[in-house]
Amino acid sequence: MISASKLKSVDFYRKIPRDLTEASLSGAGLSIIAACAMMFLFGMELNNYLTVSTLTSIIVDRSSDGEFLRIDFNISFPALSCEFASVDVSDVLGTNRLNITKTVRKFSIDLNLIPTGAEFHSGPIPKVSKHGDDSEEEYFDGSDYLTAENFEKYAHRYSILVVNFFAPWCYWSNRLKPSWERAAKIIKERYDPEIDGRILLGKVDCTREGELCRRHHIQGYPSIRIFRKGSDVKENHGHHEHESYYGERDTDSLVAAMETLVAPIPRYSSNMALADESNHSVETAKRPAPLTSGCRIEGFVRVKKVPGTLVISAHSGSHSFDPSQINVSHVISQFSFGKKLSQRMLFEVKRLTPYLGGSHDRLMGRSYIINHDHANANVTIEHFLQVVKTEIVSRGSSQELKLLEEYEYTAHSSLVHSLYIPVAKFHFEPSPMQVGIGCFINLNKI
Repeated sequence: MISASKLKSVDFYRKIPRDLTEASLSGAGLSIIAACAMMFLFGMELNNYLTVSTLTSIIVDRSSDGEFLRIDFNISFPALSCEFASVDVSDVLGTNRLNITKTVRKFSIDLNLIPTGAEFHSGPIPKVSKHGDDSEEEYFDGSDYLTAENFEKYAHRYSILVVNFFAPWCYWSNRLKPSWERAAKIIKERYDPEIDGRILLGKVDCTREGELCRRHHIQGYPSIRIFRKGSDVKENHGHHEHESYYGERDTDSLVAAMETLVAPIPRYSSNMALADESNHSVETAKRPAPLTSGCRIEGFVRVKKVPGTLVISAHSGSHSFDPSQINVSHVISQFSFGKKLSQRMLFEVKRLTPYLGGSHDRLMGRSYIINHDHANANVTIEHFLQVVKTEIVSRGSSQELKLLEEYEYTAHSSLVHSLYIPVAKFHFEPSPMQVGIGCFINLNKI
């Protein structure tokens, strides 16, 4: 038999005498110090675990051949009409895209950049092939000359007033003049202004009646406007509801269009407000006139990753523009490259690399306003942008995961006096190099 004392000698869990377990001030102090040390060490380890270590490198851009770069923009032009505002893109490879409309939206705005209505839908622009009569027969003035003093009187007197806003120096205006006068004479003979009163053709010389043309937001010549009595002659923050005529400009076509406009109107109803009941043949030749003289242009375009230019200007294949009257002053709300980052993604980017994101939209909020006087006429505004791609990847022990790519750019702007029609140019030049940022982090946290 083994005695109890011998069994106790192999006890692994021996009890400490009670007098050795009594608390003391020195023991309490040592315990507090030990607990603080453990908490400090735990915090250091946790911080080291959460800290992202990055490695930045400059490498050749790894974009594939044929890859496109998206440009998002939102730009307000207080003095450029939506009627003629055009977004064009070109590059060094020979790409030349004019008047992009599929991914671009326009809104008429006032001088305070406030929208004055819904989106401006210009609709399809009929291609004008007949800019006037081919014959050189003698003609006489058939249309009435309108001025700022008598315009309102004519607009109130006739159910339909069709006005040719022209400039004597304009090639297209001079091509239109003979057919316009002949058509006006024919319409006068068929619809006597004194007896019938349903329709009259007039003309305004914008070199003499500059204020009248500005009031109706005329920026291209010739501009043919259709004013309807009862709905168009009103002052409401520059709003008006008349239409622009974009049909053929020979005498026969003009007379046919006028006949179609006047047909739905009873002969003795010139004092009544009118509804537009013209048929489809004229509808295709009409477009809504701009509500104000300003335009906000927003949307995006896709371009090749080569040096190129995005141009916003007044453009038309059948109108002339007076360069001294075109003002491309603008305010930039957005101009950025690449995919738009969400707020959450921007927060994560800032957490990973605090210096990123500051130049993603470098031009945002900048204004380029020109006081349009004689000294500041014919001014083109150019922006030179150098674009750099930044790619953030997560590097684990055996794999590399692309987290996001961002494009940042530098911007330099200048005002250039030119003999040509002023435009707003955005020259962009993607860098052949890219910034690579490798993040050594736990992939399970992404």
